[in-house]
Amino acid sequence: MVTWIGRRPQRVEAPRLNARGVSQSSVKVDIGALAPDLMHYLGQAAYCELGVFESLARAVATAPNLASKEGLSAAAGRALSKHHGLITEIRRRGHEPDAVMAPFVPSLDRFRQQTQGSDWHELLLSCYLGGGLLEDFFIRLSDGLPRDVGPRVAQMLGEDSGTDVLVHELQAAITADPALGSRLAMWGRRLVGDTLLIARSAMPDCDVPASADSRIEPVFTELIAAHTRRMDGLGLTA
Repeated sequence: MVTWIGRRPQRVEAPRLNARGVSQSSVKVDIGALAPDLMHYLGQAAYCELGVFESLARAVATAPNLASKEGLSAAAGRALSKHHGLITEIRRRGHEPDAVMAPFVPSLDRFRQQTQGSDWHELLLSCYLGGGLLEDFFIRLSDGLPRDVGPRVAQMLGEDSGTDVLVHELQAAITADPALGSRLAMWGRRLVGDTLLIARSAMPDCDVPASADSRIEPVFTELIAAHTRRMDGLGLTA
């Protein structure tokens, strides 16, 4: 699990879902009150996208054939484009991206190290599930940003991430080796907890769980439902 220096990690209780990943509560939460300071949001989201790019670049470097390399390189390029869009927003407000991203480097680097997996297929699944869940989260959290930036950031993050190639590679591998599917299902279930810890850290009152959990739980329920749909699409049990 992800840890932070100097304090014990917060425990994230995953909301319960029914068998098809549909939330037991249909309440739509006003997430505006949960949004962090704008620079906090942009710095963390920008470094997350840079991390997705780095992970996909690693997948490109270790891909088994040229066709896989070509497809994954396109997905990596889209993650890098989103990163550049976010750091443009940082510079537009007179800040240096490296300084704004720096506070998030230790925890996010640790997260990537712990979720890169033991082989190429686990790495692909981490990029697909972890990257997808975090993009869903930051899009949702952008509702609470100033109106001159929130919709623009949401549109940017919501652009096609080129993950169809990851789905294709994973589905083909699972079809060829059913035992791989069982292992990847276990890996996918582990990923959701680690990724939710990163999402939890983006909220300004994450150190006061008693006052925040009742508002955060429905948001996490939505995220886990989307995660479950991605798992279902691969034929994996969430």
